[in-house]
Amino acid sequence: MSLFELIITWGLIIAFDELKTDYKNPIDQCNTLNPTVEKVKKIKRVKIALKLVLPEYLIHFFFCVMFFCAAEWLTLCLNLPLLAYHVWRYMSRPVMSCPGLYDPTTIMNADILAYCQKEGWCKLAFYLLSFFYYLYGYVFHLYFSALYFTFHLYL
Repeated sequence: MSLFELIITWGLIIAFDELKTDYKNPIDQCNTLNPTVEKVKKIKRVKIALKLVLPEYLIHFFFCVMFFCAAEWLTLCLNLPLLAYHVWRYMSRPVMSCPGLYDPTTIMNADILAYCQKEGWCKLAFYLLSFFYYLYGYVFHLYFSALYFTFHLYL
């Protein structure tokens, strides 16, 4: 799942780079990033995550819940600041007709675009470090559980 967060964040960075270089117009790009209500009505099923922003937030929230259930307090404490930032960012989103974070009328503002790009690069660094931390924890646990099993097998 952490790999999905990396892919989603990489997609956000590419999207903002396309905006910066005028490869796409802001309306099309914001339609790509934000979930749209019309698509939910056409599907007839409620889909929580349609685009890039909400899946990232939901996957990260799911990770935090899993760390809480597994009593991984250090890992949970490392993830809580980003979770708090995600909650703050979603609660302070611009007022629009759709529930997205990016407003097509203000996304081309140089300050907002630079902020979104920095946010994307910081999240990519966090998710990359988290991915390798989770991988290390997984290998560490496998190694020592196998060592524990073989030690008790011969006793």
